[in-house]
Amino acid sequence: MPYEIEFTTESLTDLKILRATDRSKVIDAIETHLLNNPTQESKSRIKRLREMDKPQYRLRVDEIRIFYDVLEDVVEIIAIVPKSQAAEWLLREGKTTETTEE
Repeated sequence: MPYEIEFTTESLTDLKILRATDRSKVIDAIETHLLNNPTQESKSRIKRLREMDKPQYRLRVDEIRIFYDVLEDVVEIIAIVPKSQAAEWLLREGKTTETTEE
């Protein structure tokens, strides 16, 4: 059963500002890799982000990074950013797993 793909407002804005060729590649990659098996990790394409609560995964498409979460049967695309801005975006927007001790 295919997953439902949902875009956040931010990710739709990110998608719209891409060049047409990059936008096409991103949409193709989302349909190819995230529609049926979004949690299938690979060495270069899909990566589970360790110690991160949000986003959970990253999909690499050439020099573009797609950050997303998987919730039951829904893939939520959170952001689509250039590789050069990915680390900065994760620091600013990502939520890390924190263990609180009392």
